Amino acid sequence: MAEPPTPRGGGLIAPSDAFSPSYARARVQFLEAAATAGMAISSHQHPLPGRDGEVLAMDVALDGDPAAERLLIVSSACHGVEGYCGSGVQVFAAQDAEWREHARTAGVAVLYIHALNPHGFSWVRRVTHENVDLNRNFQDFSQPLPVNEAYAELHELLLPAQWPPGAENAAAIGAYIQSHGLTRFQAAVSQGQHAFADGLFFGGVEATWSNQTLRQVLRHHGQQARHLAWIDLHTGLGESGLGERICACRDDVVALKRARSWWGGGGQTPVTSIYDGSSTSALLTGLMWNVAYEECPRAQYTGIAMEYGTVPIEEVIDALRGDHWLLLHPDAPEALRAAIKARLLAAFHVDTDEWKARIVVQARQALFQAVDGLSSSA
Repeated sequence: MAEPPTPRGGGLIAPSDAFSPSYARARVQFLEAAATAGMAISSHQHPLPGRDGEVLAMDVALDGDPAAERLLIVSSACHGVEGYCGSGVQVFAAQDAEWREHARTAGVAVLYIHALNPHGFSWVRRVTHENVDLNRNFQDFSQPLPVNEAYAELHELLLPAQWPPGAENAAAIGAYIQSHGLTRFQAAVSQGQHAFADGLFFGGVEATWSNQTLRQVLRHHGQQARHLAWIDLHTGLGESGLGERICACRDDVVALKRARSWWGGGGQTPVTSIYDGSSTSALLTGLMWNVAYEECPRAQYTGIAMEYGTVPIEEVIDALRGDHWLLLHPDAPEALRAAIKARLLAAFHVDTDEWKARIVVQARQALFQAVDGLSSSA
């Protein structure tokens, strides 16, 4: 993988220092970094408190001209627990003098959206307080919702009566994978479903607080844009420490070509797509970036989900199963609760300096490439 431009001048911190051990600390670090940089900050308070009683909010910081026609969005914690990684990238970028100068010189404003799902970030959950996967929640709820029949077959197996699952449950899951393959198992579980409100990857039956709040943010900050890019930061799929750049656009060959021309150079892995089978992600429904087309209709939109690998997909799914089981069993012993939460965090955040450094290097490269792509758009 090619390195990003070598940093020059002040403003950089050690990558590991940008990452926080809790949502509360991450929020403080982000707001302090944005304020020190002179960004325009606004906060949208969540209706519920955090795990430690702290205020929860979707915080927004604009670096650049509010009237800029070229806008880059950098967002974190669409899936709450993944904010441990995404927030670190945002905190580092806010203190990266060379990166900020590169965007300013190109006439690109940068909108940092910190903690799209602050409740999940604080409580160490992937989902919102409504138990909804935010990245499956952007549906037209006036129309019939997609049906995931494969998930319906697996729901009871995924959430057994006891945790950890017994040998019989493990054997049944193993038999499904052996019969259908791991790829189909991943797709059945993860593509999204709207029938089981207590289940995994539940897309909801109405727009969540985060969905509605994000729309407000884009209506305020994005409607003037004529060229809009979005890097949404995720973890949990692929090789540990490797950032897969997944095209976050409609099934449009022109948009995919544009994304590949922006982010496909420099020697890193090419931009992948859920539509042609090149991505490690399954084909999903109700994806968040649909909102860019709906709330910023005048902009030419190009986006990627930066998906950093952590642990094997089987471990990720089992960690999510445990967390959803815990929601259904609030009286679980404290030791078991702690073990489930620690396993979930480890599935989405590798707490080593080496992993964090790899995350920042790849994110920084993608940021420079996004600005270059935006500045070249006619």
